[in-house]
Amino acid sequence: MRLKAFAALVVAGVLWLATAVWTPPAWALTPIELRDITYGPCPTEVGEGAVTSGGMSLDANCFLVTGKAVNKSGKTLVNADIFGRIYDANNNPILQNRTRLGSIDEVPPGESDFELRISVPANQPTPLQLKQFKASGFTGTVRRY
Repeated sequence: MRLKAFAALVVAGVLWLATAVWTPPAWALTPIELRDITYGPCPTEVGEGAVTSGGMSLDANCFLVTGKAVNKSGKTLVNADIFGRIYDANNNPILQNRTRLGSIDEVPPGESDFELRISVPANQPTPLQLKQFKASGFTGTVRRY
């Protein structure tokens, strides 16, 4: 019985020592500043479209939201989610109950351009109001299960 306890103690000590010497990289969520955010109509090749909800199809306008992504981490970030709120000219939300607007596949260190395509129901008046934009990404690949 003492031999088993001693063996367990040795294994635990080796594991502790191994993790003290080498630790796997932390792939934590890293904030990304978004600035100079603006929007404009989509080029014709990007698309005209429709907004569908509950089986109904509504006319929609296509817009490209563009801006600068500022990555101060010093590492390339991947799978960055973009969050924000978009309102029409009457302060009505464009995407009701949804703040995740899209993603950026890769954000290198420093400042880089980004663009995001959105579809807005044709009956919502412009100009659009873009508020509370931010993003966050990972320093390593996130696996989808």
